[in-house]
Amino acid sequence: MTIPSSFRSLTRAQPAASALARQEPLDDSSALHHALTMLNRSRLTPAMPTGNWEDEARIAAELALREGRFLEAERAKVAAYAAKAPHDAPGLGAWFDGLKDLGPGQFDPLFDFLATEATYDQMRWFVRQEVAGEAGFDDLVALTQLRMPEQAKLELARNYWDEMGRGKSVGMHGPMLAKLADAMNVEHEVGDDIVWESLALGNVLAGLAYNRRYAFHSVGALGAVELTAPTRAVRVVEALDRLGLHKDASHYFRLHATVDIAHARTWRDEVLIPLVSARPELAVPIAEGALMRLNAGARTFDRYRRELGLCAPDAQIH
Repeated sequence: MTIPSSFRSLTRAQPAASALARQEPLDDSSALHHALTMLNRSRLTPAMPTGNWEDEARIAAELALREGRFLEAERAKVAAYAAKAPHDAPGLGAWFDGLKDLGPGQFDPLFDFLATEATYDQMRWFVRQEVAGEAGFDDLVALTQLRMPEQAKLELARNYWDEMGRGKSVGMHGPMLAKLADAMNVEHEVGDDIVWESLALGNVLAGLAYNRRYAFHSVGALGAVELTAPTRAVRVVEALDRLGLHKDASHYFRLHATVDIAHARTWRDEVLIPLVSARPELAVPIAEGALMRLNAGARTFDRYRRELGLCAPDAQIH
């Protein structure tokens, strides 16, 4: 099978796609998640028709099967824990709030280290991983809101509008992270130096949002991002300030240290609670999605700590 140029042009796409075309296993976690990152970028990036569309579709279909197996494995890890979440709307709302303190990966010592001890090079390495693994929250919200019930859809639209800077390019959240990367001379593209756990975190979010069978999982996962980001963002801001980064460069994390507090509250009240009030059975996929996101984050923080020479207990659900 010839590898289509649209796949080959993506970072690290050729080795992964070539292995897939030869039907070689992608059991290695690094190879798998570089391939899934290739899949997500190719299917979400605007492009033009090519003469190789059939080959592209075959490769994408095979990768989608591997993505499904990965997502189901991630779901299996948290299923028993998620099954204990309340099925009534107020109860699920309280359970969701509790994840801020009790969820996997919360208050990881990695962020205390970054805030108080990390060198400039160590912080630059951290930002490099975060930029490469970024899935694009605005696009994930846009995908998740498709055909959602009215009240949830309206809140997702408001959230998206905030992500888009309320119509002003200077306020768009996505480019703010790129601005920090540029200020620290951090490469944007995915390369061999990116740990697979960072890519897997992005692949969880993208996979849940793109595949409509996981639409309500995506609601839970994105809500967990809004809920838990401020605590970590505060520590990252402290690190960047300590290392002398200009406040304009660190605005991405400054913004998320505050605005996501309100976002988490409205996500709970306008999305999660109305959905579960109407359909109590949605409590389970919402809880699973939230835990899948937090578990993937805990795994990533654990890898970051090991790369930076730190030791701490593994906070994942296994």
